Amino acid sequence: MRVGYEWVHSLVDDHSRLAYSELHRDERAVTVTAFVERGLAFYTAHGIEPKRLLSDNAFVYRKNRALRELLERSSIQHRFIRPRRPQTNGKVERFQQTLKREWALGETYRTSDHRAEALSHWLDYYNTRRPHSSLGGRPPISRVHNLPRQDS
Repeated sequence: MRVGYEWVHSLVDDHSRLAYSELHRDERAVTVTAFVERGLAFYTAHGIEPKRLLSDNAFVYRKNRALRELLERSSIQHRFIRPRRPQTNGKVERFQQTLKREWALGETYRTSDHRAEALSHWLDYYNTRRPHSSLGGRPPISRVHNLPRQDS
């Protein structure tokens, strides 16, 4: 582990742009697999049933047996972007740029811990109140059709 580095792991729903992120000190297979598992639970709680996961070709995604088994158990097809073509994964790449600009660099934090604490608040704002030009000025939650308890 390199001291002073943290990685933001993110998932973005293709249709709604609803985002899920966590801050971690590494990019190891066990970390990535646990992150994806919690992310899938987040989407399920919002009534979203993931069918596919599109990721880059990083070793931790391509050669991660635990992740492959998790996705198989969940009946989720794992697809990979073409090598050296990050624009194929444009929605999550764009989200990461917005996250960096508005959360990581958009405020002055006293410590890294304060910045980490602010992530969940920023994600809530991003998902529920922040206007998105690609969604006609609406937030991602407006595109989630199966909100919990909506049809009960």
